[in-house]
Amino acid sequence: MGSTDQEGSEDDLITLYAGHQTDTFDGAVLADTDLEDTDPAAIEDYRRQRQRINPSAEELTWNDQDLLRSLGAVVRQGGELKPTVAGLLLFGTPQSLRRCFPMMRIDYIRVPGRQWVEDPAHRFDTMEIRAPLLTAIRRATNAVRDELLQSFSLPEGALEREDEPTLPLRVIREAIVNAVMHRSYRIHGAIQVIRYANRLEVRNPGHSIKAEEQLGEPGSETRNPRIAAVLHEVNVAETKGSGIRAMRELMIQHDLLPPTFESTRRPDQFVATFLFHHFLGKDDLSWLRRLTPEPLSDEEARALVFVRELGAIDNAAYRSINRTDTLNASTHLRRLRDLDLLTMKGSGSRTYYLPGSAFEAIAAPPAAEVVPHRDLGTTPPGDGHQPLVPIPAPIQAQIKAAGAKPRQEEVRRLVEALCRWRPLSSRELAAALERQDAKKLVRNHLSPMVAEGRLAYTIPEMENHPEQRYTVPDR
Repeated sequence: MGSTDQEGSEDDLITLYAGHQTDTFDGAVLADTDLEDTDPAAIEDYRRQRQRINPSAEELTWNDQDLLRSLGAVVRQGGELKPTVAGLLLFGTPQSLRRCFPMMRIDYIRVPGRQWVEDPAHRFDTMEIRAPLLTAIRRATNAVRDELLQSFSLPEGALEREDEPTLPLRVIREAIVNAVMHRSYRIHGAIQVIRYANRLEVRNPGHSIKAEEQLGEPGSETRNPRIAAVLHEVNVAETKGSGIRAMRELMIQHDLLPPTFESTRRPDQFVATFLFHHFLGKDDLSWLRRLTPEPLSDEEARALVFVRELGAIDNAAYRSINRTDTLNASTHLRRLRDLDLLTMKGSGSRTYYLPGSAFEAIAAPPAAEVVPHRDLGTTPPGDGHQPLVPIPAPIQAQIKAAGAKPRQEEVRRLVEALCRWRPLSSRELAAALERQDAKKLVRNHLSPMVAEGRLAYTIPEMENHPEQRYTVPDR
């Protein structure tokens, strides 16, 4: 664009050649598939849900083949009916789903603590859900609901209590449905629903087609129209762009911090983050009064609580939790910096803010502490890091054998070995590999490896977090 090179994704190429394109990916037919790859039980599940919504729907009187054709789940090709990508994902048998889409799962991951792989000895527990989409959505929603801490209420006049999860059930379902409906099925990767101690993250492959600043506005853009239409017909999803707005409003109605949404092209993904923290309760108000005597707006109070919970904030996160524009976010963040409540780091688009000196003057609640990996620094002790602990001998031997100028794939293989040993920062990796320029290592190797799924961030919700480290995801 102009005088700069901008990296494009497959979706960008599709847009570029839209004039020549006749169909979307969910309408494509895969090789080595036939009508026997569809599951009658999944079709019957759709019929039950559709009848519950509209008992007089005319498609309920059709046979299975006509029904699947009307939904775009099968097409006639070479004189026989062949399932489309949407047809297999919505109605495929367990065998066909595993054969054709080995990575198309929903993974529910329970992480102890607040950071990805905070304790290498106890990394996480995973539930892998591979099923037709309607079934997978139900299982994932129920798994999250049942795992979250329960609260209860006793409405006036009621005889029995009503249990409620930490997050509103509709928020959980909307987040999972949004990921299923809008993910890119061209990218081989699972939807990840990650429950940390203080938040829930829903991560799906593929950035948002809709511009980030338009999220929550009327109108929906989807890369999977057949899947979206089926989810809409059984009342699982809206197709009017109301899902994100509903999640924001429900979180606020339950006195929770608004969710944050992050759409990135490298790695090509969309991340929704929901904090369990109730906004501005008595403890928060007391903490804010001890933090500063200055009057704070609701926006600024949300930002400070967000920093306390996650350890940092940037302009995009401020805009997301406060539904404001870039200029207003920058103005308020600078004000908080001038009050010594925040400390600004970085520059330009990579500017972020850390807790300021005022944070250090008061005792923050234990749950809000962000514990850095102090034992893994690579710079002299004077800047707050300790020397790198001894690298295991087998990895040291691999580094030595690679020589002074290893090839690209050799460098990446060494990076994987180091990050499989333990999570490391870019500076720590540069020191271990005896490379002086950590930024070049990030640009040439670490970022591409994250995009390829070979590495993962330990703090995925904020790429440029000062305590960011890299680890090797379990496959």
